[in-house]
Amino acid sequence: MNKTPSETVTLINELKPLVQNEDVDVVFCVPAISLTTAIEAAKGSNIEIGAENMFYEESGAYTGEIAPNMLTDIGVKYVIIGHSERREYFGETDVTVNKKVLKAFEHGITPIVCCGETLTQREQGVTIDFIRQQIKIAFLNVTEDQVKKAVIAYEPIWAIGTGKVATSEQAQEVCKAIRLCIAEIYDEATAAAIRIQYGGSVTAASAAELFAEPDIDGGLVGGASLKPDFGKIVNYK
Repeated sequence: MNKTPSETVTLINELKPLVQNEDVDVVFCVPAISLTTAIEAAKGSNIEIGAENMFYEESGAYTGEIAPNMLTDIGVKYVIIGHSERREYFGETDVTVNKKVLKAFEHGITPIVCCGETLTQREQGVTIDFIRQQIKIAFLNVTEDQVKKAVIAYEPIWAIGTGKVATSEQAQEVCKAIRLCIAEIYDEATAAAIRIQYGGSVTAASAAELFAEPDIDGGLVGGASLKPDFGKIVNYK
């Protein structure tokens, strides 16, 4: 929940020349009120626009929600689903995440599916088991062709907005486990095709080391995406 529509335009115009890179897919996920202005501001650039959330019905008595067809109508191509803050503050569950994932695919929207453990879960040694459960439920009834197009973002809750970053070894361990889980559900080719990101206080200083890991395909960047330094993350090499 950052930036008004006009501030969003200013930020996109500031970042456009800094994130030009033919080898990197760049997606800005902005608050719903800024989607239309963001799409207009990003025209002619390599930036795609995504939403931060959506509902799993096309219409109905769901005051305050955003339907998938509302997003596609204005040109939204991505949506973040199941972010830890949505789970914590707004009661999202693995089951509702699954409903949203299925509905996103139905409308041709690429879901960015978030998963991640709390500090207590990490300290108790249940991280991998917990993440595997989140992934298995999130992708229930999702086809092989669909899942290949999905993005999974591993965001340890203890590292979001805290300044703490999982070590590259910790992030790689979980991202590898996610890929193995996808291989178990589908097959190795599907697991190789899916894009797995790390998120959680990613900065220009930590990006290169994190993204060098074999199972980390990019980042879901929070606070650092609101600053010019985001260009350094996109062009981390």
